[in-house]
Amino acid sequence: MVDRGAEVLRIARGWIGTPYFHQGASAGVGTDCLGLIRGIWRELYSAEPEEAPAYTPDWGEYGPSEILLAGAQRHLLPDDGGERIGQVLLFRMRPGAIAKHLGVVSAVGQSAAFIHAYDRHGVTESPLSAPWRQRIAARFRFP
Repeated sequence: MVDRGAEVLRIARGWIGTPYFHQGASAGVGTDCLGLIRGIWRELYSAEPEEAPAYTPDWGEYGPSEILLAGAQRHLLPDDGGERIGQVLLFRMRPGAIAKHLGVVSAVGQSAAFIHAYDRHGVTESPLSAPWRQRIAARFRFP
């Protein structure tokens, strides 16, 4: 198993400050949370594994289809071994809602943090506080 955590974190940090743009995926220009993960993938592997489907920006969306979770399961590896640098977190923002937010673990332990993109903030590093932890639906790593 190759641990790409440090490389993933280096790439993610390069996106900090990128403005938020729904369905964007361009460092320094505009991105959303999925675009951040897509950009990291492109830098690691030179191309994206599939074209992203159209999606809404609503974190509280309800419905029968877990599109983001299914995509992560197709292309990323499950990682239930605890938090680690470079781990991809998938969040479910409301109970019963579709999991629709992504981030990358940037620090572990007492000062745990993650890098993510969201409206009015762009790509930023945030504390991985108890409210965020409670919303983690799945953990993945890049292959």
